[in-house]
Parts: sequence; structure tokens; C-alpha cells
Amino acid sequence: MTSSALWHGFADMGAVERDGAFVVARGEDSYIWDTDGNRYLDATAGLWFTNVGHGRAEVTNAVRDQLLKVAHVSGFGDMATDITVALADRLRDLAPVPDSKVFFTSGGSDSVDTAIKLARRYWVEVGKPEKKLIVGRTNAYHGMHVGGTSLGGIPANADGYGGVLFDDTATVAWDDAKELLGLIERVGAGQIAAFVAEPVIGAGGIMPAPEGYLREVREICREHDILFVADEVVTGFGRIGGAWFASSRFELEPDLMTTAKGLTSGYVPMGAVFVAPRVAEPFFAGGAWFRHGYTYGGHAAAAAAAMAVLDIYERENLLEAALRVQDTLARELRPLADHPKVKEVRAGVGAVAGVQLNDPAEAAAMVKKLRAQGVSGRAAGLGTLQYSPAFVTTDEQISEIATATRRALDA
Repeated sequence: MTSSALWHGFADMGAVERDGAFVVARGEDSYIWDTDGNRYLDATAGLWFTNVGHGRAEVTNAVRDQLLKVAHVSGFGDMATDITVALADRLRDLAPVPDSKVFFTSGGSDSVDTAIKLARRYWVEVGKPEKKLIVGRTNAYHGMHVGGTSLGGIPANADGYGGVLFDDTATVAWDDAKELLGLIERVGAGQIAAFVAEPVIGAGGIMPAPEGYLREVREICREHDILFVADEVVTGFGRIGGAWFASSRFELEPDLMTTAKGLTSGYVPMGAVFVAPRVAEPFFAGGAWFRHGYTYGGHAAAAAAAMAVLDIYERENLLEAALRVQDTLARELRPLADHPKVKEVRAGVGAVAGVQLNDPAEAAAMVKKLRAQGVSGRAAGLGTLQYSPAFVTTDEQISEIATATRRALDA
């Protein structure tokens, strides 16, 4: 086997070199094929993102047509492309907080770091520069830029980087709103800039927030004048099921909301931060520059892809389809909780589910056993098998995923 120059993310490259990579050659709807022609049900929609399925010519054609017009111009200063302006206005109309502004990024990690910087800068602009602390939760994943790595609640992701990480972060339990109150009492609300929460913890183990938790922490933030940041890189654009965003489904009214993934269904990299009027106002009043941005933020071809994907969501009623996927995943996977190798099945909130193994060390091997059953899966935190199929995945295909999982567990 010839060694490749490719360095994979989140990988033991020694193991990849030894065993070889799983190389995908093409995809269509809910399926992908490897370079040997073997077909697999894509149980994770790439990495939570291929919501409309693979191989949608409508999206491809939209990108092609835009590239023939203009691929991209910088969005700095007063410049923009017409398609990017149109997308921002369309997203404003979908936002959980009316009249939100939209700051485009290149992906989810960009969106998180943008939100962190903007939260800090906002308090400077309103005369409270001492409000610096950014609070996250255990098991949380907020991307791999410096800000998101500092804030995340998965210690292994921050190991070995030393002084490059931010000190002005704190972590509270992912499932106990009283811990947030306790932190506020200890350090003072006057020191805290923002609280950041995934409505459903994704990479940390597919963990829906306990009933009432999100509304409780939202109210705590409101009462103590702390910005509430909803990290919806995973749950946004229908993945929560039945609504565009978890913030809409649970009426959270976030001050900032980070998104990416489902915005373009993964066809082209793009992210967006939704900024509520309160936070945007000091910068739109004139005189205050948010000295931040990305070369490819609001990329014209990505904006064209996003517009086409939004059309598909609406025309094919995929938000309701995601709610069906949510319910079918729960129904088909929950019986696996009785398997001796399974610790817990978490499902029923959004088109996501997790099957946590008793022995986390078995998760990587279980992913390969799933492939042998014709299903492409992934291991998330806590030794959890991740399930987040495309919204176009049928109930029968989800049943096949569950059957393949049981066979892999038995193997």
C-alpha cells in the first residue's frame, strides 16, 4: 500500500498508515461509495451536514452559474456581491431574533471564534470592558480555532497547546443550570461576557439538554446581563427537527447564534453568525469598527450554494422530514439499549442520536464493523456511535442502520 501525504484531522495517523484510509469516491442521496465501488448508507451525513443528501444537481448548478458570473470578491469595507447580500437578507428573515444581522464566516470554528470576539468587543463598546469571561459547558465542542479550543469542555482537545489558549474562560456542568448560577455568584456577573451552549451537545457525545435546562440558563443570562450564545453549528438549518433552529424550537432568543454545516449542506464551506439587534447596535450606529473578518467570508459561490439548499429545504419540506428522522431514529435505536455492549442510547431531540458503548475503547473498531455491514458511521465523545443521517433518508434506511448496528455489536 502506498503511503499518502494526506494528514487526516482527529486521527491516529500511525493507525491510518497501517490500516489504510477509507476513501470515498462519490455520493448520491443517502449513500456513498468507496474507491472499490462498495456502497454504504451515510449514517452521519458527512459530519452532520449533508442534510439534503449527496449529489443534488440543483446545488452544483447554482455554484457553477455563480462561478461564471464572479467567484468572489472581498467582503471587507463596503464591498459585497449581490448574492451574498441576498443570502444575508434571506437569513435575517429566518432568524430566531427579528432584524438580526448576519456575519459570514468560512465554517463553524470561524463562527465560534467570531462570536467570542464579538461578545468581548460588545462590552467594550458599551463601557463595560471588565466583562471578559466566556463560560462553556463540560463535554462541549466549539470548533478547533484558539477561542473554541479554549472554551470547549473536552479536555483532550486542549492538551499540549500551552499558553496559546485563552485564560478568560470557565466551564460549568453541561446539565445543571445551578452551576452557572454558582459561578456567577463566585466571580460576579460584572466579569462575565457570555455563556455559550450547544442545544444538543454534538461531538462531545450527542447529549440533548435536560428538559427545561435551555430556558433556565437563558433566563439566568437575561437576569444577570450576560450574553447568551447558542452554538447551532450542528443543530441549525433543520437538524433540530421541525424548525430552522433549536433557538426557534425552544424560544431561546439568543444574543448571538453560530451556524455552518447545514447552511450549504456541506456542498461548499460556509458559516454565519446571527447577531441580535442589541449586540449589533453599537457597531451599526457608526464609528465603531469590528476589526475582524475572513478572506472567504460570504464567498459568492458558497452563497449561491446556500440559496439553492434553502430552496430545497423549503420546497421539499425538509424541516418536517427532519422531525420524522428524529422520531424514527429514536424508535429504531432505543432497543439497542438492552445490548450488553451498550451503556445508553440518546435520541428523540433533533435528527441526531447516539449509542454509547460500555467500553469507549471499542468505538473505533465498531465503526469499522459498521462499514462491514454497509453503513458509514463515526465515533463521537464518550465512546458514542453518532447517527445524523440526511433528512432525505427513509424510515426503511434508518431501520437498516439500526439492524447493521446490532449486527456490528454482535460481531
